[in-house]
Amino acid sequence: KNPEDCPNRLPPFKSTPPFIARNPASVMAFSDSHTHLTGHYWFFMKVFGFAGYSGSGKTTLIEQLIPRFAAKGLKVSLIKHTHHGFDIDRPGKDSYRHREAGCSEVLIASNQRWVLMHELRGAAEPSLREQIELLSPCDLVLVEGFKSSDLIPKLEVYRPATGKAPIHPEYPNIVAVASDAKLDTTLPVLDLNDPGAIARFILDHLEIP
Repeated sequence: KNPEDCPNRLPPFKSTPPFIARNPASVMAFSDSHTHLTGHYWFFMKVFGFAGYSGSGKTTLIEQLIPRFAAKGLKVSLIKHTHHGFDIDRPGKDSYRHREAGCSEVLIASNQRWVLMHELRGAAEPSLREQIELLSPCDLVLVEGFKSSDLIPKLEVYRPATGKAPIHPEYPNIVAVASDAKLDTTLPVLDLNDPGAIARFILDHLEIP
């Protein structure tokens, strides 16, 4: 079945070439009682990023946007990039001990959630495209970080209080700036304290009704 024939497919965003995420779970998105499906099928997901200095308010803004998108019936997922080492596990737990013993992956599951921890062990960090393709199909993927990636459109979150200059002149995929101050730029400047307006801008930019 061709995904072009699926009525619930969202159109690709317009600021960069269409991003197509492929995931085995997306087979279910196109299944019907008359078609036997095998292999991978394409599933279109809209992706939008947020860039800015640490302390600019990216996480707080995203936290305010997610319920607004969810209220429109959108299934939202998120990727957060960090330059620092991190660990969601705790020393002494069974899963931690199994990883320390040498497991390349450990999956923990319950009736509320499941988590898959993958140890790179010297391998290269997956690219943004590869990380998106690891996600289950959804309507909207939000990305915090990856400011140098030109794969997706981004919003710069900027506060003059950081003491640094805006970054959007360096990155052409930044399509707007959310700030608590007036800025001299040709890009749209959105009020950082008005998440409702920012949510509407993102949906309009991605052509999500």
